[in-house]
Amino acid sequence: MVSQRQLFLQHVAQTSDFPLMIEIEKAEGVYMYGSEGQRYLDLISGIGVSNVGHRHPRVVRAIQDQLDKYMHLMVYGEFVQGPQAQLAQALSQTLPARLNNTYFLNSGSEAVEGALKLAKRHTGRTELISCYNAYHGSTQGSLSMNGSESFKNAFRPLLPDVRHIRYNALEDLQHITERTAAVLIETVQGEAGVRVPQNEYLRHLRERCNQTGTLLILDEIQCGFGRTGTFWAFEQFGIEPDILVCAKGMGGGMPISAFIAPQEIMEAFKTNPILGHCTTFGGHPVSCAASLATIRVVLEEQLTTGVQQKAELFKSLLVHPRIKEVRNCGLLMAAEFESFEVLKAVIDQAILNGVLTDWFLFCDNSMRIAPPLTITEDQIKDACTLILQSVQEAVG
Repeated sequence: MVSQRQLFLQHVAQTSDFPLMIEIEKAEGVYMYGSEGQRYLDLISGIGVSNVGHRHPRVVRAIQDQLDKYMHLMVYGEFVQGPQAQLAQALSQTLPARLNNTYFLNSGSEAVEGALKLAKRHTGRTELISCYNAYHGSTQGSLSMNGSESFKNAFRPLLPDVRHIRYNALEDLQHITERTAAVLIETVQGEAGVRVPQNEYLRHLRERCNQTGTLLILDEIQCGFGRTGTFWAFEQFGIEPDILVCAKGMGGGMPISAFIAPQEIMEAFKTNPILGHCTTFGGHPVSCAASLATIRVVLEEQLTTGVQQKAELFKSLLVHPRIKEVRNCGLLMAAEFESFEVLKAVIDQAILNGVLTDWFLFCDNSMRIAPPLTITEDQIKDACTLILQSVQEAVG
């Protein structure tokens, strides 16, 4: 009889020669369970997806309730669908009044693509700017905006008229000019290894965009939905974007994304041409129902309240000569080791010990720690004990 592992390797497209190959049969809260009863404490939340934990009861109930009503009905934007309308309203209530119009899609990359198109259409300009070591997705437009040449070179030619600036470098803001349609930037850089704005960088960026008539697009695909201790990370830095991009933690485990803008900007998609942006499955009613439940869980269960305290507990416990630094913005954390080789050995041993961690695409000597916001202090203590045990067993 062919095993699931064999089917996976033979018929599921692979993205590397070394997949983790962990077979999961069930997930609940902060834990995942293997086919032979193994238990893994999930410290990466499916890469920022399971902010409210795996299979949160309120999210599961919302999905079940919507399944009893209807699933896909019509391409996006034609029918009035309650889950979409209610979710759009709920999102607007978490945001500054100006950000009142939401376009729903399926993934972060798709949302970035839509936001870039909107910026070019609204401004009539062509230049796009993002940061070095930024990650915005893997479709061709979002890939063009990524800040790592090693990920892009094999797929050129990509979008023209794209340039990059250094994150946190105030002197680079002069490259934003009257021909720049938009600056796309992560509020907190994720795949660069958790880099937080310094020296009021985002405020200066906002001012420069205002001076040049450039739209500011904030990518909160990883850092939104409570991850950093506020519902949106930009709340901590005293600015507002012109367009906001979100995904990952938005759906409570279901695929959904969005870009959000003022209605007067979003209306650029309505004419010349009509259907300036369209999608078949964007705003799927089941995903919207799950997302609405996720918002309510984050807000009503006050999941952001304990984020900073939990992050400080991690930092106080993850002390070892092999750990050079622990950076964080809320529960988006990076524990830095001396090299990728050392970190990889620790990650592999941690999996054997029942803790799932990861590294960052553009910072491969730092361990990703981004657990469900529902993680308890006792679970944090268990996780840190196992990580330190793994460090000792793997590299001493």
